Amino acid sequence: MNTNANPGPTDRNTSPLHARGKWQQPSLLKLPGLIAISLYMLLLSGSAIIAVVEGKYPPIYLIFAALFITGALGLLLLLRWAWALTLAAVAILSGWSLWSFTSQHAAPALVQGLLNLIIFLYLVRGDVRDKLK
Repeated sequence: MNTNANPGPTDRNTSPLHARGKWQQPSLLKLPGLIAISLYMLLLSGSAIIAVVEGKYPPIYLIFAALFITGALGLLLLLRWAWALTLAAVAILSGWSLWSFTSQHAAPALVQGLLNLIIFLYLVRGDVRDKLK
């Protein structure tokens, strides 16, 4: 006879889910593409800083460099807001580079636009989004 007043599932599964196994934090090494994207964003910020110092762009472009650095470092920490910031940056840069190619017919703009498009497609993958905090 059962003396348990609450009929329910068997008593062998009484341990809570969080006590069964240790929760594992997603590792950055499982997503090597994020490391490469972060390095690319740091390279873009460095080129923007150099262009401002040389006088090719106005100093307001340093805001973009700061955002690129922030996005790259946040992406290395697997933060979701950094993913969104980086995603927006590569989407805008892809469109700008491809527009530049169509108006000026410069091959480097096409290469950079396609590279940004590939990065965008990598970032929108479901397994990348699932591993972010």
